[in-house]
Amino acid sequence: MSENMWSYNPESHYTPGTSLVGFKVEASDGHIGKVDEATEEVGSSYIVVDTGPWIFGKEVLLPAGTVVRVDVKEEKVQVNLTKDQIKDSPEYDKDKHRGDAGYRTEVGNYYGRNMGI
Repeated sequence: MSENMWSYNPESHYTPGTSLVGFKVEASDGHIGKVDEATEEVGSSYIVVDTGPWIFGKEVLLPAGTVVRVDVKEEKVQVNLTKDQIKDSPEYDKDKHRGDAGYRTEVGNYYGRNMGI
């Protein structure tokens, strides 16, 4: 798994300190939901996306490395994944995502495989 999986890509135009909560999230093939939570911890950053009715209210954890563009003016986050890749991701576990290294490894490995990392 790439060390960059849990860090925002400098080319994404993400500026530290910018709150992404409430921003729309776009997959490579369309809208998937909105940001419910976002962090900017060095080497451990992620966004939690509320997919709303698209996946029956499911939330998904996306490592910051999946973010390819942040548009503050449009309040939009673009990720380099398809809807199916996101839909098939490991189930979001709000109790494990912060401190469980095994869970974060599972999520990172899943997205790393799908992103070719």
